[in-house]
Amino acid sequence: MLAATAVSQSASDPLAGLVLGDVPPPEPRPGWSRVRVVSSSLNMHDLWTLRGVGHPPERLPVVLGCDAAGYDEDGDEVLVHPVIADPDAGLGDETLDPDRALLSEQHDGAFAEYLSVPTRNLIPKPAWLSFDEAACLPVAWGTAYRMLFTQARVRAGDRVLVQGAGGGVASAAIKLAVAAGAVVYATSRSEDKRAQARSWGVRAALASGERLPERVDIVIETVGEATWSHSLKSLRPGGTLVTAGATSGMNPPADLGRVFYLQQRVLGSTGCTRGELVSLLKLMDATGVRPVIDRTLPLSEIHKGFQLMIDGRLTGKLVIHPSDADQAGALP
Repeated sequence: MLAATAVSQSASDPLAGLVLGDVPPPEPRPGWSRVRVVSSSLNMHDLWTLRGVGHPPERLPVVLGCDAAGYDEDGDEVLVHPVIADPDAGLGDETLDPDRALLSEQHDGAFAEYLSVPTRNLIPKPAWLSFDEAACLPVAWGTAYRMLFTQARVRAGDRVLVQGAGGGVASAAIKLAVAAGAVVYATSRSEDKRAQARSWGVRAALASGERLPERVDIVIETVGEATWSHSLKSLRPGGTLVTAGATSGMNPPADLGRVFYLQQRVLGSTGCTRGELVSLLKLMDATGVRPVIDRTLPLSEIHKGFQLMIDGRLTGKLVIHPSDADQAGALP
């Protein structure tokens, strides 16, 4: 089967290690199910793997791709919860399992015609959700949902700042916070992305680092070093900053004096549980909110997709189609 595989890592030339070619399809195993992938989507996690960040080289080669929607072995439409873990090890929260692994970390991922995951990780795809939309949800939208509703406990009327409008998690956080009735501010270096954020219902979209008209209750932070200081300065006393990434760098200034003097809360967040992904689907059904899809590409053009991500030219998600036979139904 055709697959996109990481075979080597380079911080300066990550795409040199991305190979598109034939690999054996996954073998059946007890407790696992094979999925024919109709749609997948790019995530920064895929790029970090190619750059050698957080992924040890001894785990290469590995098929990339954390998100998937397609057909299970019975021909049912499913989306894949990408956190492979033991819920009991995390006291009911699989994201706290110390041995958890995101799809494509220890097991081949979704940039392939077929993948295999624990049967527990399959979630029925609602009929009102397309395969392309479903493939945008597990990592980016699941992460944003957990950041807002589990960690920050957002409520209607809360003031929320989302840094870096346009990214997959950021665009999801904006749309979900607006759907929850929050007053949302967004930042971006790009006027095009700020204009897009305004179309999603933010109260104001500002240039990166620009002072907000008011301090906020919650900051959704996935940028890191470049925006960290602005995030803390924009947060009210007693407010909550939730971080789930650092695309601009992992070592921001701590500014501990501000944090403890203003009693600000800084919370980490990683992925989402299966239950949170199901709750996200219920919220989307109730509100009509849907993912932002920048474009779709066949698997044969995945190098182009990664380059668009590297160049910062995407708004929302880029969907990958591993196979032309999108609606073929059950596995052979």
